[in-house]
Amino acid sequence: MTGVGTTTGRVDGRTLRAERTRAAIVDAHLALIGTGDLRPTGERIAERAGISLRALWTNFKDMEALFAASGEKLAERQAAAHRPIESGLPLPQRIEAYCEQRARMLEMLAPCARAAALREPFSAQLKENRVKAIALVRAEIEEVFATELALAGPGDGQLLQALVVASTWASWSMLRDELGLDLDAARGVLARTVSALLAAAITNSLR
Repeated sequence: MTGVGTTTGRVDGRTLRAERTRAAIVDAHLALIGTGDLRPTGERIAERAGISLRALWTNFKDMEALFAASGEKLAERQAAAHRPIESGLPLPQRIEAYCEQRARMLEMLAPCARAAALREPFSAQLKENRVKAIALVRAEIEEVFATELALAGPGDGQLLQALVVASTWASWSMLRDELGLDLDAARGVLARTVSALLAAAITNSLR
């Protein structure tokens, strides 16, 4: 006689195997992008994951679903590497910590951002992934530089937008890819930009 426990065990086992397969597919997708394969095909992803192409599309109905899962995985990796910045620190220390962290996060993002740029015009999911990433940056700026944003008064929205622009991938790509700056030089430009924006807000508040 087959007990309920045995049936449950089989179901749980299948679920666990399916989760492992999905994780292997996402890891393979991100790994290929990380090695410079910015438009990996289903065949290459399946081969890297050690599964059949059929298994790939059984677990993900299309590339949009895979983009969603890969975006979530990348966000998890960045969250694990993120370190909160104490908002009560002196401004120069906050700027230094913030720019150091943004540089690390942007370098982690770089391969996927370059890959996304090739497909985003045709992918609603990749656009959604980018919107979520920008929202996280915005939230961190609002927390870390709350004092300075408050000093900006009616111009706080514009200051926030300027800081977001300076801190997100488009600007970082300009520094690293277009201008060819190394990591330290790019981080220095970011710090100078953030410092100048915040200093202007403080100066204007004293007038």
